[in-house]
Amino acid sequence: MPSNAHDNNQDLLLRVSQGDEHAFRELLHTWADPLHNYIYQLTRCTQTAEEIVQDIFLQIWTTRETLAGIRNLPAYLFVISRNQALNALKKALRQRKRQQAWEALQTDIADTDTPDHEPVLGLIESAIAQLPPQQQKVWILSRRQGRKYQEIAGEMGISRETVKKYLQYANQSIAEYVTARADHLLLCCLFLLL
Repeated sequence: MPSNAHDNNQDLLLRVSQGDEHAFRELLHTWADPLHNYIYQLTRCTQTAEEIVQDIFLQIWTTRETLAGIRNLPAYLFVISRNQALNALKKALRQRKRQQAWEALQTDIADTDTPDHEPVLGLIESAIAQLPPQQQKVWILSRRQGRKYQEIAGEMGISRETVKKYLQYANQSIAEYVTARADHLLLCCLFLLL
């Protein structure tokens, strides 16, 4: 890298670290497209690439005090991008596996002529039904329909972060509900095995 470009990057990072919003906009303008293209190559998803770029620049702004210590801006940005893209891919894979497991469970239950699965399903359905309406809708859209946070946020007119929080609260509530009734669930599972 030419020394002049390195010096410009260092000056830009120093100004951003001091809270200079104009310098931050310059950093964003300079690097958003290259990072988006790089992330898209890894994820093959425009929406995911856009979300990751937003997250990266949000992270940069919220931790701006540490930027002055960075010596190689391009390497720093591309390493963060790669790590967040890999995390997004892992998360998408986990969600796909959960969705497939849910669909397989639904298929198994539908194929079974006996009502033995009803207590287990009833417990899970009861846990979902006790959620507040917004959390319930977010959970169903995400877990059963496989929708992404941004899609849910757009449909419900809430922020992506709110979707994320609602999903966390819903998962926690469902886990607590089922755990509190674990003895009942264990008995149901034992009867299913007999």
